Amino acid sequence: MFGYIYVNEQELKLREYAVYRSFYCGLCNNLKCRYGRMAQMMLNYDLTFLALLLTGLYEPETRFEEHRCIPHPVTKHRMADNEAISYAADMCVLLSYQKLRDDWEDEGKQTRRAEAALLRSSYRRVSEKYPRQAKAVERNIRLLHEAERQNRHDIDYVAGLTGHFLAEVFVWKEDEWQEELRQMGFFMGKFIYLMDALEDVEKDRKCGSYNLFSEYGDVWRPGVQKEIQGVLTDMMTAASKAFERLPVLENAEIIRNILYSGVWCKYIAMKDSDRDRKRRAGNGKSKVTGAVSGRRRRL
Repeated sequence: MFGYIYVNEQELKLREYAVYRSFYCGLCNNLKCRYGRMAQMMLNYDLTFLALLLTGLYEPETRFEEHRCIPHPVTKHRMADNEAISYAADMCVLLSYQKLRDDWEDEGKQTRRAEAALLRSSYRRVSEKYPRQAKAVERNIRLLHEAERQNRHDIDYVAGLTGHFLAEVFVWKEDEWQEELRQMGFFMGKFIYLMDALEDVEKDRKCGSYNLFSEYGDVWRPGVQKEIQGVLTDMMTAASKAFERLPVLENAEIIRNILYSGVWCKYIAMKDSDRDRKRRAGNGKSKVTGAVSGRRRRL
């Protein structure tokens, strides 16, 4: 359920992309130093966005260092570090542990059970430090499991459960900006859930797993696709409006790139992939039909 809140690299200036990468690499390094290699493997773009957003809003003192890492052992990479990045790392542990448990309980993946066990002590530390966020995540994921078992297809309710817990994750400090942050987290959480369901719908349909869009048939049919895209657009419009009410100056253009453009890159890729799949299937049918027709003519 992670990885949908990313930049549109082609629309970023080189300097802006370098800043974005420094936050991504900084979050990776923070996870490794504070929680170990297992937590580092849970690194994702969505929490990088949160680190950028909270840094821009609260402007904590940010340090930049250069380090090598296992994925990039030759060249040193610039890594940012501040309190907002540390908070994003904590939330990454909180959400990743629940995601691993979710995969284990839903799909019976024993590897996920083992990985969750390795994160358990870190998860407990974060839960004790941030009880409000931990309770929101646990409660809404439990309700999400119940909704899936009941085969509920109410988009607002089901997607809203992810929105509710991400809303609390976005609120680092309960201050004058908490409602705008909560609104951003809520609508971006709904967007993430719907994107995840959209990407997995064919796989879930084949294996009989729950999916919010399983009753829609071909989700890329023009009428259905337009309806789903409209819902996704509404989610990001509401999140973007909340952002524009925040006094964010630092890295604001990177954040706008993500909100207005980057979040749609994966959607466009999914749409193009479905179009290509149908084109290949259509070409295959044409060849079969042509072969059969040829045999008939010869007979």
